[in-house]
This record gives sequence, C-alpha cells and structure tokens, in this order.
Amino acid sequence: MFSVKRLGIDFFSRDVLVVAPGLLGKYLVRVMNDGTVARHVITEVEAYRGEEDLACHASKGRTRRTEIMYARGGHLYVYMIYGMYWMINIVTGLPGDPQAALIRGLQDMSGPGRISRYLSVDGSFNGLDLTDSDCMWLEDPGTVPDYLATTRIGIDYAGENWKLKPWRFIINA
Repeated sequence: MFSVKRLGIDFFSRDVLVVAPGLLGKYLVRVMNDGTVARHVITEVEAYRGEEDLACHASKGRTRRTEIMYARGGHLYVYMIYGMYWMINIVTGLPGDPQAALIRGLQDMSGPGRISRYLSVDGSFNGLDLTDSDCMWLEDPGTVPDYLATTRIGIDYAGENWKLKPWRFIINA
C-alpha cells in the first residue's frame, strides 16, 4: 500500500523546466459535478517559460488574459483556442515570472481539448488554486517515471529557436 500526497505551493513555485517534467506520473484529481472523483495520470506536458519565450502567451506582456500567469505557481491558466477548446495550464514559478505547463496528455487520453472536455473544465476554472481547491488538485503517488523531452507542438509562429526547444515532456512507455 502506498500513500499519495497532495502537491503544495513548494512544488509549483519552481521553474517550469523543473515542474513540467515533474508533473509526469502525478495524478490530476477532479471532483466531477455529480460528486464522483476522477484520478488520471499525467503523461504529457509542454513548458512555456516567460516573456522571453515567443511561444508563451506572456511574450506579449501582461494582459487581462495572461494576468494569472504572473501569480505564484499552483494556479490554473485556462484559455480557449479556435473558439471551441479549453486549454488547461498549470502556472509555475514565483510571482511576477509568468510560466506555465500545458497538460497535453493523461493516461489513455491525449489532446488538451479532449482532456478539458472530459474533465468538464471551462473558463470558470481560470485562476483556480490547485493547492487548496476542493474540485481539482494534483497528487504525488511517489513514483518518478522515465520520460522523453522533445519539441513543442503547434508553435511555428514563435520562430525556429523557440520551436526547437525540447520543452515537451512525455512519459516513456
């Protein structure tokens, strides 16, 4: 029998390039609207690292949309793309340093839009504090999986330098 521990502020208050691969193998826990509890292993994430990262929304500076990225780590940054898909990102780092990790895959489920739809996550979750929420949080089962680091997806607009950063992390199955 093993015990799981809810992740706290200390885990999230580190650089995204430490937190993002550290999210792999953790449980994303969601208490659904009907009260059932869904626990899913995180299998794929992408890191976005501050205003200097041209693939990061914060590269355009502090805006109403990106304001939560400037908070301390542990909050959700949820936004819509293509007018139909909600993206779930976990803010990392210290206040004032906008970083986030996009959740791209869960065990037996890939695609950030599919994940948010399955978990019934929408824009109302933007700003949710994972460290004290009663509807969503992360747990550490105490295991550290092997993983691959590869380039991020769908960021051609950011230019070759940022496109080729190996900031996408995937459990090595």
